[in-house]
Amino acid sequence: MPHVFEVAPTGRAKCRACGATIAKGELRFGERSPNPYGEGEMTQWFHSICAAFKRAEPLLEALPEAPEGIQDKAGLERVARATLGNRRLERVNGAERSPTAQAKCRHCRERIEREAWRIRLTFYESGRFSPGGFVHLTCYPAYFEGHDVLDRIQHFSPGLEETDRRELEEAYRAIVT
Repeated sequence: MPHVFEVAPTGRAKCRACGATIAKGELRFGERSPNPYGEGEMTQWFHSICAAFKRAEPLLEALPEAPEGIQDKAGLERVARATLGNRRLERVNGAERSPTAQAKCRHCRERIEREAWRIRLTFYESGRFSPGGFVHLTCYPAYFEGHDVLDRIQHFSPGLEETDRRELEEAYRAIVT
């Protein structure tokens, strides 16, 4: 049951990692697994870069068989290998300002103050992504063991306005690693 890269025939499928629609004609990655509800198999679709960020192992299995025209195949492989190097990297699911002061950081266990930047985390279990808590933006160097996660944070935060995006990047870069 090999995983697959293919051009999306319609624009109906959504990426399992980011939740955005995969546009018609866009190259997508399909992770195939046994169907837990019946016979046969099921395919979970991802944008190629989302799969490199969140499902690195299956993507690397399928990459040698990827079509010739795949854009930045080396870049996808580099990102996927970095993800495999630290399994916590696949947990990054964007950033946001904390709406309350109720959540606790998974690293330092301190409360995340209202309006402070926090990194959302997800865990992949039984074929689905489940919310996994938050990490202070300032705790990212320790939690992610010094790995740069800004590209992942920005990728999974499409709803941020440009001013928030700039503020997040400035706050991220101000943290000494």
